[in-house]
Amino acid sequence: MQRILIVTDAWHPQINGVVRTLDSLVRELSSRNFTVRVVSPQDFRTVPCPTYPEIRLAMTGTYGMARIMDDFQPDAVHVATEGPIGFAARRVCLRRGIAFTTSLHTRFPEYLRKRAPIPERLTYAVLRWFHNAASACLVPTESMRRQLEPKGFRNLVTWTRGIDRHIFRPSEPIALNLPRPIFLNVSRLAPEKNIEGFLDLDLPGSKLVVGDGPSMAGLVARYPDVHFAGMQTGEALARYYSSADVFVFPSKTDTFGNVIIEALACGVPVAAFPEPGPNDVIADSGAGAISHDLREACLAALAIDRNVAFERSFAYDWEACAEIFLEHAFGASRAMPQETPVVA
Repeated sequence: MQRILIVTDAWHPQINGVVRTLDSLVRELSSRNFTVRVVSPQDFRTVPCPTYPEIRLAMTGTYGMARIMDDFQPDAVHVATEGPIGFAARRVCLRRGIAFTTSLHTRFPEYLRKRAPIPERLTYAVLRWFHNAASACLVPTESMRRQLEPKGFRNLVTWTRGIDRHIFRPSEPIALNLPRPIFLNVSRLAPEKNIEGFLDLDLPGSKLVVGDGPSMAGLVARYPDVHFAGMQTGEALARYYSSADVFVFPSKTDTFGNVIIEALACGVPVAAFPEPGPNDVIADSGAGAISHDLREACLAALAIDRNVAFERSFAYDWEACAEIFLEHAFGASRAMPQETPVVA
């Protein structure tokens, strides 16, 4: 039985796109009889992340990671995040000549720029240095691949996402007693998600927000007419999706947006900016409306048949996601990684 080590700084109890992606991947790989070991902050002493204490940063180095790898003896190593755990695993692999794959889940330079005056080119230099040592860097969309290649990123592979159809499907709506139409956003409530870009819109009906995060208290105080439902998961989340007329995705920093395909799977048309993720998922499918004017997109999405949105969701499944992952994790022709300097 082949053994796969997945290294991630984002894991339960966090609820975000990275955790959902990796958790679904692990379940799919386990169902195929692979032995999967996830190395996460749960394996180490942690400290709260500055400005975002809900996220715990692992206190680890090369020795701790090397010991885990010696104990597990993986046949393939995947480094999913560019945090303390990811850096430690990368160092061990490079020192031992072990080929590994990485994945790029977040437009971190744009994300960080929202929180601190750090030039994006410097952060991209670090990301390029980190990921170019891998035999393959998995990115969620073709748009992201095309954006990263001119920045000097190598060995990029488009790695799509999937949907848990046991959960995300047209469901019984929740009795919200809100004026229709209902415009819904599901997100971590944080500055980089551009929630205000949705909440500031002049729209008919009601705005509904599902999620939690560091911006929650400020948003609730600033937008008293918006209905905030807090964090929801599983069947309850699917019912919230099914209660909406349009799903609004205002983020300009996400690389994909798992919530987009969850909404589609519940039969909800999508309104979004023309960014990686929405551009690729919606494309020319007619399942949503994309515009630099988000209000215009929201109003246009109202006219979209819910069945069109639902049918578009079938373009995404975890089986295909796992196939891409395995092809590159166990690719026989992979070159051994080499360290390269950081060049801004």
